[in-house]
Amino acid sequence: MNLRLIGIGAGVLIILSLPLAGAIAGPDFAGQDDGKGSGLFSALGLSDSLRTSPTAPARPVAPEGPAAGPEQPGPVEQPRTDSRCGPELSSPHGVEAQTCILVGEGRTWGRSYYRNTSGRALDAVLTVMGPAGRTVQIRCAVGEGDEPGLCETPKEDSAGEPDSYSAVAEFAVPDDEGQLLLRSGSNAPAPGDG
Repeated sequence: MNLRLIGIGAGVLIILSLPLAGAIAGPDFAGQDDGKGSGLFSALGLSDSLRTSPTAPARPVAPEGPAAGPEQPGPVEQPRTDSRCGPELSSPHGVEAQTCILVGEGRTWGRSYYRNTSGRALDAVLTVMGPAGRTVQIRCAVGEGDEPGLCETPKEDSAGEPDSYSAVAEFAVPDDEGQLLLRSGSNAPAPGDG
């Protein structure tokens, strides 16, 4: 009986893994359209944000002119995003976080990655401070549980060098007292600061 159960389990596992394997494999570029007809996003029913609708005007993928070569199949190269992150911190209360400043396409924003194992919901406030007193602040609800999450400010036009920006995330108990459990910053410790 155990051998029969193992055989049935293996068969079910193979059958369930075939669609996932096909989706991960992606499109076959040899002799098929432009290669944008399938892939992991479309196989899972998700829309590809780079795809244009039939009624929308097409966006050029590469710069036009003599320097533009033949269009290559595959995903369009994404713009570069640089980040400057502080250390990963954890508190004895069960909160772990790392806060970063991100810069890309002339825009700057803050992001804090966190994990809450405290057993209760928390409030997080993420503040990005820029040159000339510019400040952006957002409040995020941090659910209880061990799943990682993130809190992110809106992207704003950059007004200086990336080094002139910093971010701080504060995680606190959402009650009248608001006990601070962890403060995480985008500043990296200076060499020799253990």
